[in-house]
Amino acid sequence: MRRTVAVLTGVLLTVVATACGGDRGQTRVTPAPSPSGAVERPAVGDHQLTLSHGGADRRYLLHAPPGYDPTRPTALVIALHFYPGSGARLREMVGLDAVADRENFLVAYPDGQNGGFNALICCGTTDDVGFLKDLTAHLVRTWRADPDRVYLTGISNGGDMSFRAAVETEGLFAAIGVVSGGYSGPRTVAETYVPRRPVSVITFIGGQDRYAETFTEGVRTWQRRLGCTPATGRPQAGPPGVIRTDARCGDGSDVTVYTVANMGHSWPGAPTGELAAPDAGLVATQLVWDFFAAHPRRS
Repeated sequence: MRRTVAVLTGVLLTVVATACGGDRGQTRVTPAPSPSGAVERPAVGDHQLTLSHGGADRRYLLHAPPGYDPTRPTALVIALHFYPGSGARLREMVGLDAVADRENFLVAYPDGQNGGFNALICCGTTDDVGFLKDLTAHLVRTWRADPDRVYLTGISNGGDMSFRAAVETEGLFAAIGVVSGGYSGPRTVAETYVPRRPVSVITFIGGQDRYAETFTEGVRTWQRRLGCTPATGRPQAGPPGVIRTDARCGDGSDVTVYTVANMGHSWPGAPTGELAAPDAGLVATQLVWDFFAAHPRRS
């Protein structure tokens, strides 16, 4: 089942509203696409690029912060959108570029084929695991992304894809940030369907999300299979209605789970957009990066 069915009406209304000037006066300069065959020149700014994979030109946006230096290794976050969606729509919603500008890391926003990624539940049959491998390799080689600090985040279909890529790309991603997405579906039935090398996880689950039980059970399964145990010490205080749990796994990875009681299928703290939850009581975008920054790749 496609997890964004419950918000499709909202998606359509948002698209219409945007077309009619419903962007609240916000403007963004759309980067011009690189011409076919052009040589990429790593530089500060916003870049609309393509990468050939599987006989198709896959599009992605790349944001390089003001402090970016192409001669020095730089952390990379790849952000995966919901279904149906695009990298541009996710970018506008979550505000990751502003965090990247403060913390000095690259952000890539790839487009799924036909509006989605071939994740654990849906969508399509495209080799998106292979695409993410090739995209990461390209950004490490051409843009000097630091291979020890490559991270993956996503919402809904993009969150599911983050879990799949964490398992099927050995040692590629140091950590993943999953928002309103889960570790479930036929691929996850096998007990052996877990990362072979440590991948830390931070995830956000809305208590009012129709898939909350599925997401919660998926995290429990992940932790059981990896031998995770609750972190010791006093639990950290959080906003009302928000529960945080932390666990350390047998392979040395960490799992942090935020459950937001009054939130649905959304991105906590996103100010605007079809899956935004501005009043959730916490800002997932900053929390995801803080978690990533504390979790470089483990050997």
